[in-house]
Amino acid sequence: MNLCRPFELEYDPAMRIFVLLASLLLATLAHATPAIEDESHSAAKHDRGFLARIGEVGSEVGIKASELVSNAMDLLGVPYRRGGSSFETGFDCSGFVRTLYQQTAGLLLPRSAAQQAAATEKIDRADLQPGDLVFFNTMRRAFSHVGIYIGEGKFIHAPKPGAKVRVDDMGGSYWTRRFDGARRVLAENSTPPEG
Repeated sequence: MNLCRPFELEYDPAMRIFVLLASLLLATLAHATPAIEDESHSAAKHDRGFLARIGEVGSEVGIKASELVSNAMDLLGVPYRRGGSSFETGFDCSGFVRTLYQQTAGLLLPRSAAQQAAATEKIDRADLQPGDLVFFNTMRRAFSHVGIYIGEGKFIHAPKPGAKVRVDDMGGSYWTRRFDGARRVLAENSTPPEG
């Protein structure tokens, strides 16, 4: 059973608005195709960094990372529920990740955070891209908490009982001290969904 340990962080409504606006911008950028690409447009596109990469991620699982991140952002505010994996009643951390990958990519990940870490490809923190998984030691054991990286050092997750799905900054002292590693979901890491 995967339990996510409660921690002391406050929900930031301004961050939620920022993330929602960023996801809308990313969705628009992912679908926009410029008619003419001159040198200044090319330079501006290069400067976007995170925004330009968002559409490239997810090729390993055959989906756009922007779709995975967008679907995750749609769940902001869904309550935490121990053992939960439902939009209607709530999620725990691994149920959140598992449900998103199954609904968005058609991939079925294992149920617990530790099993998800074992079943996915290890990557360096410096190589994180939106849609990758980030793991933390929140219960004095490795890989006891999982979230989905959304870019710019931020991740979305179902944090703890009494809280709701939210975005947090991995650079905060709580998360930095507990970071266990990053993983990438590949199609061969999953079990085909039962149909």
